[in-house]
Amino acid sequence: MTNNQDTLATALYATTDDLLKERPDLASWRPPVGIAPRLSDAELVTLAVMQALLGFTSEARWIRHARTHLRHLFPYLPQQPGYNKRLRKAAGLLRRVTRILATTSSVWSDDVWVVDSTPVECGRSRETVKRSDLAGWAQYGYCASHSRFFWGLRLHLICTLQGLPVAFALTGAKADERETLLDLLAAEPGLLQGRTGQTLIGDKNYYGRAFEHELAEHGIQLLRPARKGERQRPGAHLFEPLRQVIESINETFKGQLDLEQHRGRTPGGVVARVMQRILALTAAVWHNDATGHTVLRSLTAYDH
Repeated sequence: MTNNQDTLATALYATTDDLLKERPDLASWRPPVGIAPRLSDAELVTLAVMQALLGFTSEARWIRHARTHLRHLFPYLPQQPGYNKRLRKAAGLLRRVTRILATTSSVWSDDVWVVDSTPVECGRSRETVKRSDLAGWAQYGYCASHSRFFWGLRLHLICTLQGLPVAFALTGAKADERETLLDLLAAEPGLLQGRTGQTLIGDKNYYGRAFEHELAEHGIQLLRPARKGERQRPGAHLFEPLRQVIESINETFKGQLDLEQHRGRTPGGVVARVMQRILALTAAVWHNDATGHTVLRSLTAYDH
């Protein structure tokens, strides 16, 4: 690992450990009587984030790599089955740490958000689709940016312009992006507390008078490109450069964090692995923000 990676891992571990000491209710539930795990929850969170940042999609390869190169950070490392089991049970913990890191970053208060969705492919062969435990949640959908159909889920993201995840949801591939966005805002009304004049930038799929009216009731101004047959909309000159920001965030998930190579085979497994990558992006933005580095395209310093 480089000094940047070492520093991030140390900062993340110390912050998570302090959080869990102050708020033990944030940790994964375990029986009050029994043998305490040798790998602490703070170490598990740090190990999961470093796996995503360093691009290891195979847990077995990651544990072998960590045993060879990361003993100075993790004196004890579990076997791959134990790590997999702990990670799947820790999805809630990963989500809570993600939110705490995000809200302690200075960019959390930004008054401009971007919203988009990206495919999370879960299988390609018909046999996989028939036998998968994800059947019923995963669906066939279409990815316009790559002009292809896929079977799986969609990750819906609200982010700041610096790439910090603000809210997110995993849905079936056919879920309506507008309904999902409204559901996200309804599920977390605290997101908009203290925010006046929040601007939300989306693509042409976020359209409709009723939809925009509902956003306006939340205090959100929607900016999007005009659809075919519509009049030119305000802010049209901003969409080209801002679209590159949105694509950059999606490319971070797909290219650097290997979102479509998550290897999840069950709902719990997919959720944990997606949360692992969202936390990794959040931790990188949080750390860069705290150390005064450039926040946008925040993972370049952690490539290996």
